[in-house]
Amino acid sequence: MSTVTMSPIVSGSDVVFNVEDSAGDLSGVNLYQEVQRPRIGPPFTKSPEANSWRLPFARPNVDRMEYMLELAYKDGSHQLTFDPGNPLLAPGVFGDKSVIEWPEYKPPPWLGGEFDDPGSIAGDSIDCHPLGTSLPILLWSSHGAADGQPLPLLVAHDGPQYSEFSKLLMLLDRKTSEGALPPMRAALIGPIERNEIYSASAIYGRVLAHQILPWLSRYAPTPQGRRFRVGMGASLGGLAMLHVHRTYPASFGALFLQSGSFFRQRFDKHERDFPRFRRISRFVGRVLTAEEWIHPVPVTMTCGTIEENLANNQAVHDALAAQGYDVRLYVNRDGHNWVSWRDTFDPHLVELLQRSWS
Repeated sequence: MSTVTMSPIVSGSDVVFNVEDSAGDLSGVNLYQEVQRPRIGPPFTKSPEANSWRLPFARPNVDRMEYMLELAYKDGSHQLTFDPGNPLLAPGVFGDKSVIEWPEYKPPPWLGGEFDDPGSIAGDSIDCHPLGTSLPILLWSSHGAADGQPLPLLVAHDGPQYSEFSKLLMLLDRKTSEGALPPMRAALIGPIERNEIYSASAIYGRVLAHQILPWLSRYAPTPQGRRFRVGMGASLGGLAMLHVHRTYPASFGALFLQSGSFFRQRFDKHERDFPRFRRISRFVGRVLTAEEWIHPVPVTMTCGTIEENLANNQAVHDALAAQGYDVRLYVNRDGHNWVSWRDTFDPHLVELLQRSWS
């Protein structure tokens, strides 16, 4: 098979992808993207004058876009790959993706410089019998935090992934070192079968409220009052945090929910194949139809401009606001990915923690 090279040409209004196929091995090329459905497509067009494939793609309502390429070979094989002609890559659970950045995109300033000493990190796991498994936990403490000292606590679903792909601990370390945030701890909860436990699971909610949080209170004590314990999560992890709050209101004093998977029967038909779609939509329906809620907490939500989740995040925001929550929704010019979530930490996560812990 030939070596395929790509050189996207970015302008203010679009991007043009090019795939060279000097040996003529390819039978087709598709763009793999999360801007529109179907995800695999649109197809490239082969140039009649040269052995190359070309696709002009109109700029969506974003400042950056992650993508991959599907290469179809004449021998019937297919390859899903990042773009070797594009040096810009974004990390993720399933590997790197290529990135297009338009001129308006600027990474957050706090990313600059070296980051060698994030503070104290201890690894452990909690044996959760009702789940039939153990959940990994990383416990981070800011510089100067003494063992046993009561400090504010941030609890993150998909926590190790937040740290690796969104640089959460870098953000917390720099903001505590600057004095923008007080000395604190963060509990990074790792997922096991996240599609099951994060999908409005009554069993997981009970485990988090009655087993994980009491365990944390021993090793990461907080001052009195639920406001010193803030929960965060993205996608299904954000849904799970809202579910725990509504089921066990004393668990958290504030929530940071990113691109929550708040599926609804009527508007999210594209998600109906998800195994726990009905369980999620039933829970979200209860949130949307409740006339009041006696335990509101501050909630900050973020979502990308091109996400299919944007409509249901807006609906949840409106419902919580009507129920007396101090809730704020910020829309970021990006999609459903770790870098998009990272880019909203400052100021929005920082501001929520300041409001909760001041």
